[in-house]
Amino acid sequence: MHPQRRNRLLGVAFVLVGASAAVTLMLLAANESLNLFYPPAKVVNGEAPVGVGIRAGGMVLEGSVQRAPDSLDVAFTLTDRRGASFKAVYSGILPDLFREGQGILVRGELGADGVFQAVEVLAKHDENYMPPELLPLAAGVADQESRQPIGLE
Repeated sequence: MHPQRRNRLLGVAFVLVGASAAVTLMLLAANESLNLFYPPAKVVNGEAPVGVGIRAGGMVLEGSVQRAPDSLDVAFTLTDRRGASFKAVYSGILPDLFREGQGILVRGELGADGVFQAVEVLAKHDENYMPPELLPLAAGVADQESRQPIGLE
C-alpha cells in the first residue's frame, strides 16, 4: 500500500473512532441527566423506577401535610384525585405557593417503601395568577369596567 494512501486511511479511521467516542459520551451524559415525569397513577402502579432520579407531580391532598416541629422536614401526600396517591417527604424550605389542594411537582427518588424522597419541590399556579403587587391595579380595572355602561346596539 502506498504510504500516502495508508496515512489517509489511518486519518479517516482515527476521525471515525473519535467521532464514535464523542457521540457515545454525549448519549451517556444525556441519559444520566434525563428526568422523566410520572403522575401519581404510574407511581402507585409501580411503573416509576425505584432509586432513580425522577419527577412526579399531583395535587397535595387536603389534610395530609405534616410538619416536624423541630426541623424543616415535611411529609405530604400527592394525589391525582382519581384514587391514586403516594406519600412524599421533603426537608427544606417549601415554596410560597405550596399548600393543600395545590398542584406541585417534586424531583427526587422513589424509595423501595413507596415513599418519594424529594430534593426539590416546585409549586404550580393556574393561568389566572396575579402577582400580589398588581392585585390593587387589577381590582381598579375591574371596578372601572363594572361602572362602564353597556351599550345596546
